[in-house]
Amino acid sequence: ARYRPSNAGGPVPTLIYVHGGGWVAGSKEANILRLLPYQQQGWAAVNVQYRLGDVSLAPAAVEDSLCALRWVGRNAEQYGFDTDRLVVSGHSAGGHLALTTGMLPADSDLGRQCLGTDTPPVAAIVNWYGITDVGDLLDGVNQKGYAVRWMASMPDRVEIAERISPLNYVRNDLPPIISIHGDADPTVPYAHAVQLHAALDQAEISNQLV
Repeated sequence: ARYRPSNAGGPVPTLIYVHGGGWVAGSKEANILRLLPYQQQGWAAVNVQYRLGDVSLAPAAVEDSLCALRWVGRNAEQYGFDTDRLVVSGHSAGGHLALTTGMLPADSDLGRQCLGTDTPPVAAIVNWYGITDVGDLLDGVNQKGYAVRWMASMPDRVEIAERISPLNYVRNDLPPIISIHGDADPTVPYAHAVQLHAALDQAEISNQLV
């Protein structure tokens, strides 16, 4: 779903929002109020729905989010999206998907199912307590049921987790990233934000952890 200010005179900055729910629950409709602060500032907003785990296992949600970014690029002229000012954001699993959408290389094979080949650049990422190391949630002390459900019993789940973990895409040409994460979060380990922040600092990427 896309929303645009009725009084916009030209292309406007655009929020691409991806909902949370452990990749297996949630909906874009339940999160529509999160778009309002941006719209009040005169932004357009694109509210993304992706395939949940009961429809298609990992990495389908990552693929769909990347396809949404390409959709914004293809339809920018029609809807007045400013492709120089695209900000991708999300909460929890949506934070993870916002990170992968903004951090995956433009030629990533995870975009093979998408229409078109052009991936517009992301200007910034607003990561609300997103997962940064998917494999960390599959086993051990940080194992989470939602991650296990998303991966199920796929024999290559560890390899897939590596391919879709934002920590593995830190490099020196990323957009600015701000992460907001509670240090007592019981659902997404706070260490995920700390590790991303440290890696981004080392790569000299403008970033902040709140």
